[in-house]
Amino acid sequence: MNFSKHNNFKKITAGLIIIAIILPLTTMWAKHEVFAKASDKEEAKKAIEDIFQKKSKAIIDGDLEFIQSMYNTNTKYGTWAYEYEQRKVKYVRNWAEKQGVKFTEINPKVVIRKISGSGNRFSAYLICSTEYKYVYENQPEAVNTSRIGTYHTMNLENKDGAWIIEKEWYNDPFADSLNLDNIKADDIKQHILAQESRPSEQVNERRLKAVDYAQKYCGAASEEQYGFKYNPKYRNYNPQGGDCANFASQILFEGAKFKKNGAWNYDGSGATRAWLNADGFKSYMLYSGRASLIAYGNYDKVYKASYKLLPGDFVAYEKKGDITHISMVTGSDSKGYALVTCHNTDRNNVPWDLGWSDKKIKFWLVRVHY
Repeated sequence: MNFSKHNNFKKITAGLIIIAIILPLTTMWAKHEVFAKASDKEEAKKAIEDIFQKKSKAIIDGDLEFIQSMYNTNTKYGTWAYEYEQRKVKYVRNWAEKQGVKFTEINPKVVIRKISGSGNRFSAYLICSTEYKYVYENQPEAVNTSRIGTYHTMNLENKDGAWIIEKEWYNDPFADSLNLDNIKADDIKQHILAQESRPSEQVNERRLKAVDYAQKYCGAASEEQYGFKYNPKYRNYNPQGGDCANFASQILFEGAKFKKNGAWNYDGSGATRAWLNADGFKSYMLYSGRASLIAYGNYDKVYKASYKLLPGDFVAYEKKGDITHISMVTGSDSKGYALVTCHNTDRNNVPWDLGWSDKKIKFWLVRVHY
């Protein structure tokens, strides 16, 4: 017998047995690692949803101390994120006082588009479609609803068993809100509270079609059934500086069936200035005769005239002599206060001045001729 061959056979057999034992264990360990990572991600996702829910309640309660506990204020970025939220809470409460309203509910719907990381650190990109409900002081039975959509990049850390925000960035709808102290809030409040809801018989079919289109394609501010998306037929110009005028033009063309022309046009090669640029859109609509001016000036000069706005009209917002934003009027609340819908940031039936409450901002209230 050839003992050398016999020994080699034994070695090969032993090696195969070891492989047979180790391979299933390796596969099991790999599966366990995948499951652990999936579990960590699910925990982080739930933590993000919980943070938005708790932060919304704290905004209603004015609980800045609780909001601070949700941020890692030992870091520069965490401190900046908290301080921004602090200013936002104060602004929302000041605006509510000016308006004579009380926010009764803030309901966030979080949709996580991407999440990465492991263990106790995660980064996420998400949208938050937030429903705001408010009532007027002298009309508590009439609940008004607005929706604001925001796009967030967020870094989270699990510290001592609690998830906290290390860094957060989003295009905030209240970013242009500075001082309400300069506005005669008491006089404004009394005027607003004295108003009544407005009848809808003045709204013709083309205006209603414009509203339907606006509310369907207002992105993160739309209802969940529409997928929180813009109309895919059109390019999203937010990365190039803003999509508000593009959206306003879509509303008039797709919804209200205004006809394109050489000055106001969009096709596969791009868009004209009148279609795409906020200042170009405002100027074109006024000088072409397709629209006329209702009022112009800062808030305390135009707020009474704002009650003339109808669904399908628009508001242009001016900062330092430049038109920076366009919102389309899509309704009015229980006191007849005009509500607007727009892109960047995405709004759906939001009070027309909410987020634009600085005295240096001027408003163009514009009647569109249907």
